[in-house]
Amino acid sequence: MNYKIASTLTFVGLLAFMAGCHKQVAVAPPAPPPPNAVAKATPPPPPSPQPAAVQVTKETAVVAMPDDNTKARIQALIDRIQDVYFGYDKHNLTPQAQSTLQADASTLRQILQQYPHYKLTVQGFCDERGSEEYNLALGDERAKKAEQFLVNLGLPASQLRTVSFGKEDPVCTEHTESCWQKNRRAHITQDQQAS
Repeated sequence: MNYKIASTLTFVGLLAFMAGCHKQVAVAPPAPPPPNAVAKATPPPPPSPQPAAVQVTKETAVVAMPDDNTKARIQALIDRIQDVYFGYDKHNLTPQAQSTLQADASTLRQILQQYPHYKLTVQGFCDERGSEEYNLALGDERAKKAEQFLVNLGLPASQLRTVSFGKEDPVCTEHTESCWQKNRRAHITQDQQAS
């Protein structure tokens, strides 16, 4: 009988032991891998999305050169600009010439700011008296004086150029002082080399 009791007690003890094994046991988390192992094991993060391309519209784009219709409108504005007149054998700007250039500088500056590759030409002219070489040099000085005055008023020098016609291409062909006065001038126009 002792054998039966001992067997039964052993059996009950074994059941109790097994029942105790089903309890949850807290397990420590695994130790993190060394830093080098993480860098090798972890794939690189996906590339961040690139910002969408900025769509350039006609309103936001800086237009380097005007189209033909705009050139025609610019020419209409330039045609209203008065020529600058000079005294006989002179290239200095008179107060009246300075006033004329000041009146037109704002319009010209707006045109050049809107079209940064667009250029204007300041042409210098003389009357028929004097040699060809002398008048070319005098016409050049007149054009340069008008150009420099415009630059001083804020027009970009890089968008202005000068050319002298000397006594060529007169606006008046009579041989009188009043006619000669009309030919001693500086004239602003669109730069034909940039067209």
